[in-house]
Amino acid sequence: MTGQKVRWGILGPGGIASTFAADLPLVAGAELAAVGSRNLASAQAFAERHGFARAYGSYAELAADDGVDVIYVATPHAFHLEAALLCIEAGKAVLVEKPITLDLPSAALLIEAAHTRGVFLMEAMWMRCNPAIRRIAQLVADGAIGEVSAVHADFGLQGPFEASHRLRDPALGGGALLDLGVYPIHLVHTLLGVPASAQAWAHLTPERVDEHTGVLLGYASGAVAALTCSINGASRNAASITGTAGRIDLPVGFFMPRSFTLNRPDMAPETFEFPFEGGGYQYEAAEVQRALLAGELESPIVSHATTLEVMALLDALREQIGVTY
Repeated sequence: MTGQKVRWGILGPGGIASTFAADLPLVAGAELAAVGSRNLASAQAFAERHGFARAYGSYAELAADDGVDVIYVATPHAFHLEAALLCIEAGKAVLVEKPITLDLPSAALLIEAAHTRGVFLMEAMWMRCNPAIRRIAQLVADGAIGEVSAVHADFGLQGPFEASHRLRDPALGGGALLDLGVYPIHLVHTLLGVPASAQAWAHLTPERVDEHTGVLLGYASGAVAALTCSINGASRNAASITGTAGRIDLPVGFFMPRSFTLNRPDMAPETFEFPFEGGGYQYEAAEVQRALLAGELESPIVSHATTLEVMALLDALREQIGVTY
């Protein structure tokens, strides 16, 4: 790293990478250094569109670039492990799009590789870096709604998706749970941690990925969480956190909120506003830069333990619903 500058590389210039890259200029000190793709023309087009200095026709060339400090891995889930390992072995810090890998053993392997090499690694669960989510977590921890008793959240996309679509392809880690269900699960994990009990039911597509899934989590405290995700219908995509002394309501788009409302008995509802430019990905990029400049190897917001705990839960849920990769 040069001074307070952090030089970013993008591996896999697809749709999510475009969204992330569009938010990078909002982060102080972020330098758009290089893009790597399996197709040079794609990398060049992406670099020109977003203002990156260099483009490469292979992931290996990007990983070998001495002018890159951290690489954002934005390939489909099934290719995260191989791409991230390549970057780690090259000594690069890595931000890996969620879910970090397809399963717990792969996630543990990746984290162990980062520990061994002594490089920063973070799963790109951008929702946890959102300022509204962080404020909610603090309010709950401070007892603003008493003891949490229930969390409700849903995330559904309007289908139908063609059989050839990434979301229906088991070879690419398709299905609702890993793409969409991770948001409700991370929300409740932020507040309640690891559940004592986890149950799931799903309807599967002909390709044997989950089309819509319901999850019921139980906690030793007595709290419950009812979560749904779907790739065959647009749900409200909202959330609520109920406690013994109040409730917090997150609006449509709960996974990237710009506001939330605190409701308490005998008090007027209080709305908290968190306006921001862009799509909200700048907050995870800023957290990566903060950690790198501080010499940290993981973020306390999306820690390695958090990644492993959520991946273990996802594995258990997938086993129940019969989805394998």
